[in-house]
Amino acid sequence: MNHSTWKGSHYESGLRYGATLYERRIFLMEHLTVDQARLDYAQAAIPMYRRHFPEILDEIRGIAEGQRTEQAQMEGFLLSMYSFAVGNHCSCLAYSDGETVLFGRNSDFLTAVEPFCDSPLYRLEGAYRFVGATTAWSEMEDGVNEHGLAAGLTFMYPTKIAPGLNAGMLVRYVLERCRTVEEAIEAIRELPVGSAQAITLADRSGAAAVVECNCESLEVIRPGDGGAVFSANHFVSRALTPYQAQMEDTVHSHERYETMERAFAQRKTWTAGQIQSLLAGEMGFMCQYDRSLGMDTVWSSLYDLKNGVILRAEGNPARCPFAPDGRLWPEI
Repeated sequence: MNHSTWKGSHYESGLRYGATLYERRIFLMEHLTVDQARLDYAQAAIPMYRRHFPEILDEIRGIAEGQRTEQAQMEGFLLSMYSFAVGNHCSCLAYSDGETVLFGRNSDFLTAVEPFCDSPLYRLEGAYRFVGATTAWSEMEDGVNEHGLAAGLTFMYPTKIAPGLNAGMLVRYVLERCRTVEEAIEAIRELPVGSAQAITLADRSGAAAVVECNCESLEVIRPGDGGAVFSANHFVSRALTPYQAQMEDTVHSHERYETMERAFAQRKTWTAGQIQSLLAGEMGFMCQYDRSLGMDTVWSSLYDLKNGVILRAEGNPARCPFAPDGRLWPEI
């Protein structure tokens, strides 16, 4: 897994990132195809980004310039992501008992992306510092910021889309601009949402929630008696289930959800080590994919928010150990 560092302004950091990769003869858009529908969607979404998140457009412009590629192509790829069907599947959870606050996420995706997966450290001007994880760049799939707010996405195949921020940009936005779960929920409520997803949230105070949303509806799921919330790749709230795509569950979304549901029903108190075991598939199906079919868990994140500890398995957690990442909170 790569470990990039972004600092300065959004534009400057993007330019540096793109140029550094270009010098290493790594061309981000080289093998990516963006069709006209995605280009058109991105152009329709740009006014929403200009109004709500203009800095991300500056960053993308900088990357494109550094890569010496067309800005419109890169915008088409990044801004349409998740609003069009992709093969990104994942499980996300948050647990709090007042004394312990843990956030975990498995990122399940194509094995072909493993060389490109990145855990960036962002230290940008005018934004909260955070460590994230992504299969691409700029958009974030999970992360935790300097205030102890963690966020992660689970993708749903969209049945309704509209120009707006996609799942990866929603996670990026709340990591840069929000300090608490409640701030993040209010931000998502106010932003134009383009894609279909669940955003799982937890903060250092012990608050946690799952926000299921698309361009037409939003529902907040709070922890039950067990102090946990979790999500996979299907909607469960009454408001969002009518938007669920009717298709075969080939990625074990319901099986992963049931594993988490059963585990949190059976155990009421959790340690970081026990959450690692859950993510590693020791309590039921979570990451036991047939890798020969080209899909696997490509990383697993665990954030201990009370203690300021980041742990990550840079590969399938059933085979790869969780290792600490001290870049965000080196003094702890």
